[in-house]
Amino acid sequence: MAGSSLLALIDDIATILDDVAAMSKVAAKKTAGVLGDDLALNAQQVAGVQADRELPVVWAVAKGSMINKAILVPAALAISYFAPWAITPLLMLGGAYLCFEGFEKIAHKFLHSQAEDDQHHKELLDANQSVDLVAMEKDKIKGAVRTDFILSAEIIVIALGTVAAATFMQQVTVLVGIAVVMTIGVYGLVGAIVKMDDAGLYLTKRAGAGVQALGRVLLAAAPKLMKFLSVAGTVAMFMVGGGILTHGIPGAHDLIHHAAEAAGSVGGVGPLLAAVTPSVLDAIGGVIAGAIVLAVVTIGGKLLSAVKR
Repeated sequence: MAGSSLLALIDDIATILDDVAAMSKVAAKKTAGVLGDDLALNAQQVAGVQADRELPVVWAVAKGSMINKAILVPAALAISYFAPWAITPLLMLGGAYLCFEGFEKIAHKFLHSQAEDDQHHKELLDANQSVDLVAMEKDKIKGAVRTDFILSAEIIVIALGTVAAATFMQQVTVLVGIAVVMTIGVYGLVGAIVKMDDAGLYLTKRAGAGVQALGRVLLAAAPKLMKFLSVAGTVAMFMVGGGILTHGIPGAHDLIHHAAEAAGSVGGVGPLLAAVTPSVLDAIGGVIAGAIVLAVVTIGGKLLSAVKR
């Protein structure tokens, strides 16, 4: 009897693990798009620090990401149980912040001349470098962790939606598994990207023409990749933030769906247009939302300053 009970228990555990594995696979597929945005954003955020500090910065952000998810997983489970109506508004606040952050970067680029940026860079070099570099590094980490919090929230909510009908323990297992895998995957790749130039330099000093050629390719590709990720990271802010907002605004998601269907009917390139239309419209919505939020924040800040005087 005891033996059969043990076997039954093992069988139940195996069944649960199979269910969890299947649900985790579905959740991972649904969050894969956000993973790509997360990768682009975080590689952009940690770029620009000293070479010997790149991996420590990535590690610091990765630890911040795990703390984010340690907060978000129980919070998402609690909110989904006690106040499921609050998930969408909270996500929309995060989406609006991402759009604001992205538009602020664009505004800075167009509102500040190259001469002003060069002067600011010169001031940093002329100042106490150790203090400035430490401060810059801390700002990089804080900014990356803030961005990660919003992207992690979306990943957790998407994953939670795929296991909404499962038992509580299965939900916990899937969410924790997704959180760990996503963090390791994103920051492992970010670490590899930011050290690509060092890897290329190492290979150029090794024996073998083929190895040296590969090293030169990596050295040449590294700055181009970082520049691409800088642009892709900003675009991703608008796509992710705008996507969150359009999903939360009644009717907006349906309009985008109909637009994608209409684009899909175009001869020849229809399937391609249908695939990219939602992302393009999400990004446009994100740019508009970012401009509005930046205007509100700027005007609000000036009014607050005037009142304090």
